[in-house]
Amino acid sequence: MQTPKFARTSPSFHVELKNRINEYFKQTGQNTFGGYKIYLKAAVLVALFAYCYIQLVFFTPGNNWISLLLCALLGILTAGIGFNVMHDGAHGSFSRSPLVNNIASNIAEFIGASQFMWKMKHNVLHHAYTNIDGMDDDIEAKPFLRFAPTQKYYKMHRFQHVYFWFFYCILHFYWTFFTDFKKYFTQKIGDMPLKKMSTKDHVSFWLFKLAYFSLFVGVPIWQVGFLNWFAGFGVFTLVTGFILSITFQLAHTVEHTDFPIPDDKNKIDDEWAVHQLKTTANFATKNKFLSWYMGGLNFQVEHHLFPKVSHVHYPAINRIVKQACKEYNVKYNEYKLFRHAVISHIKFLKQMGRPGLA
Repeated sequence: MQTPKFARTSPSFHVELKNRINEYFKQTGQNTFGGYKIYLKAAVLVALFAYCYIQLVFFTPGNNWISLLLCALLGILTAGIGFNVMHDGAHGSFSRSPLVNNIASNIAEFIGASQFMWKMKHNVLHHAYTNIDGMDDDIEAKPFLRFAPTQKYYKMHRFQHVYFWFFYCILHFYWTFFTDFKKYFTQKIGDMPLKKMSTKDHVSFWLFKLAYFSLFVGVPIWQVGFLNWFAGFGVFTLVTGFILSITFQLAHTVEHTDFPIPDDKNKIDDEWAVHQLKTTANFATKNKFLSWYMGGLNFQVEHHLFPKVSHVHYPAINRIVKQACKEYNVKYNEYKLFRHAVISHIKFLKQMGRPGLA
């Protein structure tokens, strides 16, 4: 599949946005990185993660309920590290140092996600071609879930708004045990070929996978036994998977986001920045805890427009982008409350479950 081309407009809305954001940083004297705030957050999340892991594996609480609660907390922390450390590191916005960004990015390897595959899937395909069927791997969940009008309809989709949570829960398990390996052996993400892997990339892929399976399968089974590991790992991976899934899906697969289709010349009608605004939605941006925990991913519009800017700046950038959209009459999607976004997502799934919608 060839990559679609976006329209070129004059004046460019994207250039206008960049100029305004650059002016904001110039006037405030700030840089685009996270600074001490993001370092402190990363330290807290990683320290809590290490504490929970050590407690569960080496000092397992005698009370099974406490152990299971710690496993759930480990899942919450895993998603939080993914949002705040790995995600910003992969985009190069965690630190001004490329080395620190690489270290932050590679933390994901220890929680099961290959960075080589992630950067291709997320940074390249998802960010460039958001909600374009066949390009954006984030809306690829067939045959079980239908996330776009162009995707094939199956009768079971009539009930996807009821059963979606199950597949969201197994995302982390499926990702770490299956999809990374599928991408590695097929050398493809969906219909798109992977970037050629160097010897270093191959070695890194297998060494990190070995480290992950040792830390989360081998050592725990050795310490606590198979059945205890199975129960604990089940809670851990289900919680991680659901949080990761629902966070990213609320930003793109809701009632008011678009799913553009390239024309017969493989072109998209809108310029890239307008495409991002039409295919992306914010939610609960006034909720300070969610903004802190999700690493600003509830400010998904600003993140897609400026992925190399740290999420600590998104609240300020949000006001600038909204004003520009108002002046240029460009669509801006936002749900004030988290539950509003969840309801909209469920309604969207129900719409996609109708056989006549294509």
